[in-house]
Amino acid sequence: MPHDWNGIRLIDLAELQLATSETARIINRDIVLELIRASQPISRADLARRSGLGRSTISQIVEQLIRENWVREGAMGSPPRGRRPTLVGLNEDLVAIAVDIHPRQASVALVDLNGRLLSRWPVPLTSDPAASMRLILDCMQRAHSSDSRKSIEGVGISLPGRVNPETQRLIFAPNLKWPDFDIKKMVETKMGLPVWMENDATACLLAELTFARMDGVRDAVLVAVAEGVGTCVLTNGQLVSGSNGMAGEFGHVPIDPTGPRCGCGKKGCWEMFGSTRAALRYYRELRPKSHVVTFQELLNLAEEGDAAAAQALTMQAQGIGRGLRMIIAGLSPSTILIAGDVTSAWHRFGPVLEKEAIDLTLAGSPPVIRPALEGEIARLRGAAALVFQRGTRHGSQATMTVAEQPA
Repeated sequence: MPHDWNGIRLIDLAELQLATSETARIINRDIVLELIRASQPISRADLARRSGLGRSTISQIVEQLIRENWVREGAMGSPPRGRRPTLVGLNEDLVAIAVDIHPRQASVALVDLNGRLLSRWPVPLTSDPAASMRLILDCMQRAHSSDSRKSIEGVGISLPGRVNPETQRLIFAPNLKWPDFDIKKMVETKMGLPVWMENDATACLLAELTFARMDGVRDAVLVAVAEGVGTCVLTNGQLVSGSNGMAGEFGHVPIDPTGPRCGCGKKGCWEMFGSTRAALRYYRELRPKSHVVTFQELLNLAEEGDAAAAQALTMQAQGIGRGLRMIIAGLSPSTILIAGDVTSAWHRFGPVLEKEAIDLTLAGSPPVIRPALEGEIARLRGAAALVFQRGTRHGSQATMTVAEQPA
């Protein structure tokens, strides 16, 4: 996005693109759709008042959204006087197939346009990407046929690694350990639906922007904590992708060169101290004879009063905090969101991370640190958001500038 500097608007001539009437229509359509999402059910007259657009323009946009299946008419309003208006809202029968892939398991879900999970299925995975994707596809086909009333818009896939935005192929996923494989082509061929893929942290932040109403937040970082640690950066309202889509790999920045060797090959990466795998390692060190194998088991033990489990989670929280130092000092976000299973134990993680934010802020107010909306399923909601964004605003929030289009 261009910035103002001493009254001169900086323009990158390499990216120069003149505004057209079609640009105005796209911006206005996106704004109206977001107003409907935020205030549904809502009348056309209220949409005109809130957007500043003329009623004829609103009517055209709403009719377009109805034709495109994004919006439908519903109940009648009850004004103090005059004719009762027909209210519009999002079409809840429009759904996405969302896939969240972890190193050893995946989840497949149906998610509606409001971000609600309608159903969910677990899928075991192997180190063979083709065999794993066949299992996922079998589950996706069951999801496809589970409710004939739903209209499936596409497939979104959240991945524990980085996806090249040009080739849409997975290019960096040290914890997944899959060889090069064209996931997108296999799914599109088998399902006959469009497919969008993205890094899990980016998907989570996109879910926050799409479903959680982050209006006014222009600078934020989302930290996705799972078997690894991934981040996505929002700067001046724009998602930062970087060269080859690799921006935000803070999880693989070494914070202790004497630490354990990471899956990426380096020693002491942030994720070796702040991930769920790190918490399990801490517990094994504290209780060498333990048989705890999942992070959920560790959470349960801590709640049951196991002191070693509680200490392992505190050590993990401190590990996450160590990595937040470089994010706070380097990016100075106003908000830091945490996604993943750790959010279900926020009473353990939140106070530690908030203290780190206060201690590490160099000047001004510390960033707000909070869990992502339904943080443990944020990746599935993010996968659905990839579909519902349809690429029109992928990588940025909608530009909230209303441009009146010709009637």
